[in-house]
Amino acid sequence: MLKHGILGLLNYGPMTGYEINEVFRDSLSFFWKAQTSQIYRELQKLKSLGWALDVSVRQEGKPDKNVFTITDVGKEELIRWLSEEDMGFESRIPLLMKTFFRGEIDKEKNIEFFRKVAFCCDYSIPMMKVAKDNILRYKQKLEDTGRELYWEMTTEYGVMYMNMLKEWSSYCLEKLQKGKGVNDESFDN
Repeated sequence: MLKHGILGLLNYGPMTGYEINEVFRDSLSFFWKAQTSQIYRELQKLKSLGWALDVSVRQEGKPDKNVFTITDVGKEELIRWLSEEDMGFESRIPLLMKTFFRGEIDKEKNIEFFRKVAFCCDYSIPMMKVAKDNILRYKQKLEDTGRELYWEMTTEYGVMYMNMLKEWSSYCLEKLQKGKGVNDESFDN
C-alpha cells in the first residue's frame, strides 16, 4: 500500500525522497505511518518495477539529490489500484484485540487504559487542524484544483474517527465505573 501512496504523491509532481517523507509526516501520518527507510526502499522498488524514474540533480555545496517522477506505467498502476473494488477496510485493530481480552487484568488498570485512549484522542484531534493547514499549503503548490477536496475528506474522516474513539472510551469508562471488574461475577448492563 505504501508504494501506491508514493505513486499518488509522485503523480502530483516530481519529488525527492526527503520531500515525500515530509508530506507523510505533515499530512498523511494520522492515517499512514511510514519510516524514512521504508520510503526510500519503496522508491527503489518503484524504479525496479518501471513505475518511477529518478534523475540525479547536482547541488552546489551539498550532496546530489535524486528527484523521482512517475512513469506512464506507474500512472497506469496507480489508476488500476484506485479502481480496485476492494475498499481496504482493515480487519486488524490492535486496540479492539486488547479491549476484548482486558477482562484478564485489574479493573483499575482497565480504567487507566481507557483514560489513556481518551487522552490520545484529545491530543490527536488538534493535530487534525495541523493536517488541514498543511492541505492549504500543499494546495498552493499544485497548479490544478479539485484534489484538495479529497484531502479534506480524508482529514475529516480522521477528525470523526478520533471523536468516535473518544466517545467510545467514555462509554467504556462509564461501564467500568458502574459495573463490576475482574474476579466479580458479572458486569452490570
